[in-house]
Amino acid sequence: MSEPVRILVADDHPLFRDGVVHSLASEPDFAIVGQAANGEEALRLARDLLPDVVLLDIGMPGWDGLVTAEKITTACPATRIVMLTVAEDEDKLLAAFKAGARGYVLKGVSARELANVVRATAQGEVYVSPSLAAGILVAHTRARPADPLEELTERELEILKLVGQGLTNREIGDRIHLSEKTVKHYITNILQKLQVRSRVEAALVAARRA
Repeated sequence: MSEPVRILVADDHPLFRDGVVHSLASEPDFAIVGQAANGEEALRLARDLLPDVVLLDIGMPGWDGLVTAEKITTACPATRIVMLTVAEDEDKLLAAFKAGARGYVLKGVSARELANVVRATAQGEVYVSPSLAAGILVAHTRARPADPLEELTERELEILKLVGQGLTNREIGDRIHLSEKTVKHYITNILQKLQVRSRVEAALVAARRA
């Protein structure tokens, strides 16, 4: 039997959060490992618990969901983030994916569909609520920067530079104080953002810019 998908739920509305937790906890392949009422708490729990998936309300007070998503993505690159929102806002949708989210779900979604979204994102897929999907595809095509390196975070650029120097994942981890597994996840993200298939190709992209 495979390990259950470990989930952290972050939302500042207790009633909604409890409803999400209750519906997902009833799924035999899920384990709710934590709950948070704000972004600061969500980041702390994500670091401590390293969940597979974080369900993150986009409209929390203090750090909003976008700020929190970026901080969790940086601290826990292996964790998949699904944004929960009431707003059909394409700008926020684009901002959410730029911050590291892998899913963007409207809060009116059914319990069954939310469970399917969690499973899909846990397996590395990307999900956008169908009512927004067409618009985001058009907007993303229009807004994509000419230089793919602009898509990378500062940490990803730092790791890519070390890849270009021929360092292994373990050597990179030793250099910048990250685990080998974390470095591997960063490199997976880099390859996806640069749309290349190997670390050699990624290093060539970086070298052409230098």
